[in-house]
Amino acid sequence: MDKVKLLFVCLGNICRSPSAEAVMKAVVEKQGKADRFFIDSAGTEAYHAGEPADRRMQRHAVNRGFTLTSISRKVQPIVDFATFDYIIAMDDQNIRDLRRMAPNEDLARKLSLMTDYCQVHTETSVPDPYYGGAAGFELVLDILEDACEGLLKHIEANGRG
Repeated sequence: MDKVKLLFVCLGNICRSPSAEAVMKAVVEKQGKADRFFIDSAGTEAYHAGEPADRRMQRHAVNRGFTLTSISRKVQPIVDFATFDYIIAMDDQNIRDLRRMAPNEDLARKLSLMTDYCQVHTETSVPDPYYGGAAGFELVLDILEDACEGLLKHIEANGRG
């Protein structure tokens, strides 16, 4: 069986998308399904390319048992749209930017919003915590934990994972 390939995307790839990557890895690991997935993250911009995740985000994630190990990179439209089964944006601007990057309409069908998979939370996007305080980082993790569980259920319901 081919691995399910997931790409989480935010603006700079230092807070939300690396957190989504770490949370999703933990979710599939907990379910004993880590070997069935390839999970990565990227940003629509290269502001922080080559850098690790934001230290504040790392600190909040570690407090919940998640380790953010990814190094920031910019979305590579030709490669990423061809490689990944799901390309999951954190907010409306990210998804608009990704739609513009999509090589064609067929590949653009791989796009969705992270909050589409929430089971409990009602937010319509994962808010950027970069300029906020601790509560913003905690809210991001709350939403991501909910959405990643829902994403796994969605994937399984579609005969994958």
